[in-house]
Amino acid sequence: MNKLSTFLKPLMPIIAVAYATALIYITAQPLGDNELSFGGEFTSCLLTLGAICLTLYLIHRLLPKLFPSASQFSLRLPTLPVALGVLLIAPLWLVVEGYVIYGLTSLFHAVQLEPLTHTTEEFREDLLASIHAVLLAPVLEELCFRQMAISPFRSRSAQIFVCVLVAVLFGIFHVRNFPGAFLGAMFYGMVFVLSRNIWYSVLIHAGRNLTVTLVGVYSWLGLGEIQMAKIPVIFLLDAKIIIISIILALLGIALIKKNK
Repeated sequence: MNKLSTFLKPLMPIIAVAYATALIYITAQPLGDNELSFGGEFTSCLLTLGAICLTLYLIHRLLPKLFPSASQFSLRLPTLPVALGVLLIAPLWLVVEGYVIYGLTSLFHAVQLEPLTHTTEEFREDLLASIHAVLLAPVLEELCFRQMAISPFRSRSAQIFVCVLVAVLFGIFHVRNFPGAFLGAMFYGMVFVLSRNIWYSVLIHAGRNLTVTLVGVYSWLGLGEIQMAKIPVIFLLDAKIIIISIILALLGIALIKKNK
Protein backbone atom coordinates (compact mmCIF):
# COMPACT_ATOMS: atom_id res chain seq x y z
CA MET A 1 0.00 0.00 0.00
CA ASN A 2 2.90 2.38 0.80
CA LYS A 3 4.40 1.88 -2.66
CA LEU A 4 1.02 2.39 -4.29
CA SER A 5 0.39 5.53 -2.22
CA THR A 6 3.82 6.93 -3.08
CA PHE A 7 3.18 6.33 -6.78
CA LEU A 8 -0.37 7.73 -6.79
CA LYS A 9 0.10 10.78 -4.57
CA PRO A 10 1.72 13.16 -7.11
CA LEU A 11 -0.82 11.99 -9.70
CA MET A 12 -3.88 12.62 -7.53
CA PRO A 13 -4.65 16.13 -8.88
CA ILE A 14 -4.67 14.78 -12.44
CA ILE A 15 -6.61 11.67 -11.43
CA ALA A 16 -9.19 13.75 -9.56
CA VAL A 17 -9.67 16.14 -12.49
CA ALA A 18 -9.96 13.27 -14.99
CA TYR A 19 -12.40 11.43 -12.69
CA ALA A 20 -14.52 14.56 -12.23
CA THR A 21 -14.51 15.34 -15.94
CA ALA A 22 -15.69 11.82 -16.78
CA LEU A 23 -18.50 11.99 -14.21
CA ILE A 24 -19.63 15.43 -15.39
CA TYR A 25 -19.66 14.21 -19.00
CA ILE A 26 -21.70 11.12 -18.10
CA THR A 27 -24.21 13.01 -15.95
CA ALA A 28 -24.72 15.61 -18.71
CA GLN A 29 -25.57 13.05 -21.41
CA PRO A 30 -29.34 12.96 -20.73
CA LEU A 31 -29.53 16.68 -21.50
CA GLY A 32 -28.73 16.05 -25.15
CA ASP A 33 -27.89 19.02 -27.40
CA ASN A 34 -28.43 21.66 -24.73
CA GLU A 35 -32.18 21.15 -24.98
CA LEU A 36 -33.47 21.09 -21.45
CA SER A 37 -36.50 18.99 -20.63
CA PHE A 38 -37.91 17.80 -17.35
CA GLY A 39 -37.13 14.17 -18.20
CA GLY A 40 -33.55 14.89 -19.22
CA GLU A 41 -32.93 17.13 -16.21
CA PHE A 42 -34.44 14.55 -13.84
CA THR A 43 -32.26 11.77 -15.28
CA SER A 44 -29.19 13.99 -15.08
CA CYS A 45 -29.98 14.76 -11.43
CA LEU A 46 -30.30 11.05 -10.61
CA LEU A 47 -26.98 10.28 -12.30
CA THR A 48 -25.31 13.15 -10.45
CA LEU A 49 -26.72 11.94 -7.15
CA GLY A 50 -25.30 8.47 -7.87
CA ALA A 51 -21.93 10.04 -8.75
CA ILE A 52 -21.96 11.96 -5.46
CA CYS A 53 -22.65 8.76 -3.48
CA LEU A 54 -19.84 6.93 -5.28
CA THR A 55 -17.42 9.80 -4.67
CA LEU A 56 -18.34 10.07 -0.99
CA TYR A 57 -17.73 6.35 -0.61
CA LEU A 58 -14.29 6.63 -2.22
CA ILE A 59 -13.39 9.65 -0.09
CA HIS A 60 -14.66 8.12 3.15
CA ARG A 61 -13.38 4.56 2.69
CA LEU A 62 -10.50 4.51 0.21
CA LEU A 63 -8.78 7.88 0.39
CA PRO A 64 -7.77 7.74 4.11
CA LYS A 65 -6.34 4.24 3.63
CA LEU A 66 -4.16 5.37 0.74
CA PHE A 67 -3.32 8.77 2.18
CA PRO A 68 -3.63 9.10 5.99
CA SER A 69 -3.18 12.88 5.71
CA ALA A 70 -6.61 13.05 4.03
CA SER A 71 -8.15 12.60 7.49
CA GLN A 72 -7.10 16.13 8.44
CA PHE A 73 -10.02 17.39 6.33
CA SER A 74 -13.43 16.90 7.87
CA LEU A 75 -16.55 15.54 6.19
CA ARG A 76 -18.71 16.63 9.14
CA LEU A 77 -21.60 18.88 8.19
CA PRO A 78 -21.50 22.35 9.79
CA THR A 79 -24.29 23.41 12.13
CA LEU A 80 -27.33 25.06 10.56
CA PRO A 81 -26.46 28.62 11.74
CA VAL A 82 -22.89 28.30 10.40
CA ALA A 83 -24.15 26.85 7.10
CA LEU A 84 -26.61 29.74 6.78
CA GLY A 85 -23.82 32.20 7.53
CA VAL A 86 -21.65 30.76 4.76
CA LEU A 87 -24.55 30.93 2.30
CA LEU A 88 -25.14 34.59 3.18
CA ILE A 89 -21.55 35.40 2.16
CA ALA A 90 -21.98 33.86 -1.31
CA PRO A 91 -23.81 36.80 -2.99
CA LEU A 92 -20.91 39.12 -2.17
CA TRP A 93 -18.54 36.60 -3.76
CA LEU A 94 -20.53 36.84 -7.01
CA VAL A 95 -20.20 40.64 -6.87
CA VAL A 96 -16.44 40.47 -6.26
CA GLU A 97 -15.98 37.76 -8.89
CA GLY A 98 -17.75 39.84 -11.55
CA TYR A 99 -15.74 43.00 -11.01
CA VAL A 100 -12.39 41.21 -10.66
CA ILE A 101 -12.92 39.30 -13.93
CA TYR A 102 -14.17 42.46 -15.64
CA GLY A 103 -11.11 44.41 -14.47
CA LEU A 104 -8.61 41.72 -15.48
CA THR A 105 -10.23 41.09 -18.86
CA SER A 106 -10.38 44.82 -19.61
CA LEU A 107 -6.59 44.97 -19.37
CA PHE A 108 -6.32 42.87 -22.55
CA HIS A 109 -9.37 43.78 -24.61
CA ALA A 110 -12.68 45.60 -24.49
CA VAL A 111 -15.44 43.68 -22.73
CA GLN A 112 -18.76 43.66 -24.54
CA LEU A 113 -21.47 44.12 -21.94
CA GLU A 114 -25.19 43.90 -22.57
CA PRO A 115 -28.29 43.92 -20.38
CA LEU A 116 -29.29 40.53 -19.01
CA THR A 117 -32.53 39.53 -20.73
CA HIS A 118 -34.66 36.38 -20.82
CA THR A 119 -37.50 35.19 -22.97
CA THR A 120 -40.14 33.25 -21.07
CA GLU A 121 -38.78 29.98 -22.49
CA GLU A 122 -35.19 30.85 -21.59
CA PHE A 123 -36.28 31.83 -18.09
CA ARG A 124 -38.08 28.51 -17.64
CA GLU A 125 -35.04 26.58 -18.84
CA ASP A 126 -32.72 28.52 -16.52
CA LEU A 127 -34.94 27.78 -13.53
CA LEU A 128 -35.04 24.10 -14.43
CA ALA A 129 -31.26 23.95 -14.84
CA SER A 130 -30.74 25.76 -11.52
CA ILE A 131 -32.02 22.73 -9.59
CA HIS A 132 -28.96 20.79 -10.71
CA ALA A 133 -26.63 23.81 -10.56
CA VAL A 134 -27.51 24.69 -6.96
CA LEU A 135 -28.23 21.39 -5.22
CA LEU A 136 -26.03 18.80 -6.92
CA ALA A 137 -23.26 20.15 -9.17
CA PRO A 138 -21.43 22.06 -6.39
CA VAL A 139 -21.33 18.95 -4.20
CA LEU A 140 -19.89 16.72 -6.93
CA GLU A 141 -17.41 19.32 -8.17
CA GLU A 142 -16.09 20.24 -4.73
CA LEU A 143 -15.72 16.61 -3.65
CA CYS A 144 -13.71 15.84 -6.79
CA PHE A 145 -11.78 19.01 -7.57
CA ARG A 146 -11.03 19.93 -3.96
CA GLN A 147 -11.37 16.96 -1.55
CA MET A 148 -9.92 14.26 -3.80
CA ALA A 149 -7.24 16.46 -5.34
CA ILE A 150 -5.98 18.39 -2.30
CA SER A 151 -6.53 16.24 0.80
CA PRO A 152 -3.81 13.63 0.05
CA PHE A 153 -1.17 16.31 0.67
CA ARG A 154 -0.16 17.15 4.23
CA SER A 155 1.75 20.44 3.96
CA ARG A 156 -0.06 23.74 3.43
CA SER A 157 2.33 24.76 0.64
CA ALA A 158 1.62 21.54 -1.28
CA GLN A 159 -2.12 22.03 -0.82
CA ILE A 160 -1.93 25.56 -2.20
CA PHE A 161 0.17 24.38 -5.15
CA VAL A 162 -2.43 21.71 -5.98
CA CYS A 163 -5.17 24.30 -5.58
CA VAL A 164 -3.48 26.46 -8.25
CA LEU A 165 -2.82 23.48 -10.53
CA VAL A 166 -6.42 22.30 -10.39
CA ALA A 167 -7.66 25.86 -10.98
CA VAL A 168 -5.51 26.09 -14.13
CA LEU A 169 -6.79 22.72 -15.40
CA PHE A 170 -10.36 23.69 -14.55
CA GLY A 171 -9.92 26.96 -16.44
CA ILE A 172 -8.50 25.18 -19.49
CA PHE A 173 -11.58 22.93 -19.63
CA HIS A 174 -13.70 26.11 -19.65
CA VAL A 175 -11.59 27.74 -22.34
CA ARG A 176 -14.16 30.42 -23.23
CA ASN A 177 -14.61 31.28 -19.58
CA PHE A 178 -11.05 30.69 -18.34
CA PRO A 179 -10.88 33.74 -16.01
CA GLY A 180 -14.13 32.91 -14.23
CA ALA A 181 -13.43 29.18 -13.96
CA PHE A 182 -9.87 29.76 -12.71
CA LEU A 183 -10.86 32.43 -10.19
CA GLY A 184 -13.78 30.36 -8.86
CA ALA A 185 -11.66 27.21 -8.51
CA MET A 186 -8.95 29.19 -6.69
CA PHE A 187 -11.44 30.72 -4.29
CA TYR A 188 -13.24 27.47 -3.49
CA GLY A 189 -9.89 25.72 -3.10
CA MET A 190 -8.62 28.31 -0.62
CA VAL A 191 -11.88 28.11 1.35
CA PHE A 192 -11.37 24.34 1.56
CA VAL A 193 -7.70 24.59 2.58
CA LEU A 194 -8.34 27.21 5.26
CA SER A 195 -11.57 25.75 6.69
CA ARG A 196 -10.39 22.10 6.56
CA ASN A 197 -13.98 21.17 5.70
CA ILE A 198 -15.32 20.52 2.19
CA TRP A 199 -18.84 21.63 3.04
CA TYR A 200 -17.77 25.26 3.40
CA SER A 201 -16.61 25.39 -0.22
CA VAL A 202 -19.73 23.45 -1.27
CA LEU A 203 -21.95 26.02 0.44
CA ILE A 204 -20.12 29.01 -1.07
CA HIS A 205 -20.26 27.37 -4.52
CA ALA A 206 -23.96 26.50 -4.19
CA GLY A 207 -24.76 29.95 -2.80
CA ARG A 208 -23.01 31.60 -5.71
CA ASN A 209 -25.02 29.54 -8.21
CA LEU A 210 -28.23 30.27 -6.30
CA THR A 211 -27.43 33.99 -6.44
CA VAL A 212 -27.08 33.78 -10.23
CA THR A 213 -30.56 32.24 -10.39
CA LEU A 214 -32.02 34.91 -8.10
CA VAL A 215 -30.33 37.64 -10.15
CA GLY A 216 -32.04 36.18 -13.22
CA VAL A 217 -35.41 36.37 -11.45
CA TYR A 218 -34.62 39.93 -10.34
CA SER A 219 -33.85 40.96 -13.92
CA TRP A 220 -36.81 39.09 -15.44
CA LEU A 221 -39.21 40.84 -13.03
CA GLY A 222 -37.82 44.20 -14.13
CA LEU A 223 -36.56 45.17 -10.67
CA GLY A 224 -33.21 46.38 -12.02
CA GLU A 225 -30.78 46.15 -14.91
CA ILE A 226 -27.95 43.62 -14.75
CA GLN A 227 -25.04 43.97 -17.16
CA MET A 228 -23.36 40.81 -18.37
CA ALA A 229 -20.81 39.49 -20.84
CA LYS A 230 -20.94 36.01 -22.35
CA ILE A 231 -17.23 35.45 -23.15
CA PRO A 232 -15.95 35.38 -20.48
CA VAL A 233 -19.07 35.10 -18.35
CA ILE A 234 -19.34 38.26 -16.24
CA PHE A 235 -22.20 39.57 -14.12
CA LEU A 236 -22.04 43.22 -13.09
CA LEU A 237 -24.79 43.72 -10.53
CA ASP A 238 -26.54 47.00 -9.82
CA ALA A 239 -26.07 49.13 -6.70
CA LYS A 240 -29.12 47.73 -4.91
CA ILE A 241 -27.87 44.15 -5.13
CA ILE A 242 -24.34 45.18 -4.15
CA ILE A 243 -25.61 46.90 -0.99
CA ILE A 244 -27.83 43.93 -0.12
CA SER A 245 -24.90 41.55 -0.71
CA ILE A 246 -22.66 43.50 1.68
CA ILE A 247 -25.36 43.51 4.38
CA LEU A 248 -25.97 39.76 3.94
CA ALA A 249 -22.22 39.05 4.10
CA LEU A 250 -21.88 41.00 7.36
CA LEU A 251 -24.82 39.05 8.82
CA GLY A 252 -23.23 35.81 7.61
CA ILE A 253 -19.88 36.62 9.24
CA ALA A 254 -21.65 37.49 12.48
CA LEU A 255 -23.53 34.18 12.42
CA ILE A 256 -20.34 32.20 11.82
CA LYS A 257 -18.44 33.97 14.58
CA LYS A 258 -21.27 33.53 17.05
CA ASN A 259 -21.75 29.82 16.41
CA LYS A 260 -18.21 28.58 15.79
